Amino acid sequence: MQISFLGAARTVTGSMHLLEVAGRRILLDCGLYQGPRKEAFERNRTFPFDPKSVDAVVLSHAHIDHSGNLPTLVRAGFRGDIHATFATRDLCGAMLPDSAHIHESELEHVNKRRARQKKALFEPLYTVGDVLRTLTLFRGVSYGRAFPVTPEVTATFHDAGHILGSAITELTIREPGRGAATLVFTGDIGRKGLPILRDPAMLDRADLLISESTYGGRVRHTDEDVEREMEEVLRRTAARGGKVVVPAFAVGRTQEVVYLLHQLCQAGRIPDLPVYVDSPLAVNVTEVFRLHPECFDEETRVFLLNGEDPFGFRRLRYIRSVEESKSLNRLRVPCVIISASGMCEVGRILHHLINTVEDGRNTVLIVGFQAQGTLGKRLVDREPVVRIFGEEYRRRAEVCVINGLSGHADRNGLLEWIGNVNGALKHIFLVHGDPDQAEALAGTLRGRKACPVTVPAPGETVTF
Repeated sequence: MQISFLGAARTVTGSMHLLEVAGRRILLDCGLYQGPRKEAFERNRTFPFDPKSVDAVVLSHAHIDHSGNLPTLVRAGFRGDIHATFATRDLCGAMLPDSAHIHESELEHVNKRRARQKKALFEPLYTVGDVLRTLTLFRGVSYGRAFPVTPEVTATFHDAGHILGSAITELTIREPGRGAATLVFTGDIGRKGLPILRDPAMLDRADLLISESTYGGRVRHTDEDVEREMEEVLRRTAARGGKVVVPAFAVGRTQEVVYLLHQLCQAGRIPDLPVYVDSPLAVNVTEVFRLHPECFDEETRVFLLNGEDPFGFRRLRYIRSVEESKSLNRLRVPCVIISASGMCEVGRILHHLINTVEDGRNTVLIVGFQAQGTLGKRLVDREPVVRIFGEEYRRRAEVCVINGLSGHADRNGLLEWIGNVNGALKHIFLVHGDPDQAEALAGTLRGRKACPVTVPAPGETVTF
């Protein structure tokens, strides 16, 4: 058996790991690499293996950095099954067409410039047609039900509590003449008490563990801190007559922010501001959420039983059309605008930032992890000048960061989850974390676990 760490190794994006057993190949995730444009352009178009040689994909969840390069894989010849939970399958049905539309629209803009410069035109990473072919390969599976991936490998999904449908994957591997072994791939582990979703399932046995480490060196604030910080940001910005612009991932984060605003509004803790969710994808994804109450925690189920909508309240309005989106930029009253993408790399959020970032009355509220090289990270670093669509803008808006809303377990949550895995654990691999975060977690685990703990390098292959 071999494991090759081909994405999200010493970084937090582009999750992709290749498992080879008895001559067959299984890909764990196939995510888009998000970072500097030129590097992302090259990495997302080139696979370090022949896509036709892959027998199956096991997908941990629908976030684009885990699922977003599946259509490129299919475009290059992959024809196997893509195994995912039912909710992940449905979310990908909304997210992947949106991703294709963004790629095609952005490339149209780039190619117009290249045509004027008499340069060769680029082809899109993938098209909506590639996405439709990809969606036919999905195979939905419920949590807790074992399913065959190849003749030698059986998998079971357990609730990861990260986003709707997210899964920790338990793989039972039986190589001829070698007995059985268990490989657990966490995907992204959620935090306990996350709004809407159930807490992550705890597993107690594994031979090999591949774990995320996004916040391996950080401890986040409590839910009470998050509520207080959100309340203070909204009150402070409204008092100076500004807008609060929230870049938020369409899946998970948008719904959590809406849920939190709903609670604060009901409690009378925030000003009576209009709230706009300006993302057709987020609107579609919210409808998918409503279709999967089996993923909800007890509090949200009670909410629904009482006839309340956790994704809507009196002052909330969902925006679909381009014309409605543009009209938000003409507003001159305090309001909240939630828009994708979460790392400020593509989508309508860029237009909202252009229209707000130079006004000191406004606030850009960051509620999720920002990868190195993204516009979101430059905003978090409070750079005085930021570049959007090739133009420079002087940042005068306040930038606030609320880390407690992240859907990832923090250092304590990861240590608790990994600490619960005992049995015959032979090796731990830490992925999906910047080097400082992964190494911080690895250092602590080496003092607590008897097995080796490795932070694999990009492209590293390990044989067992």
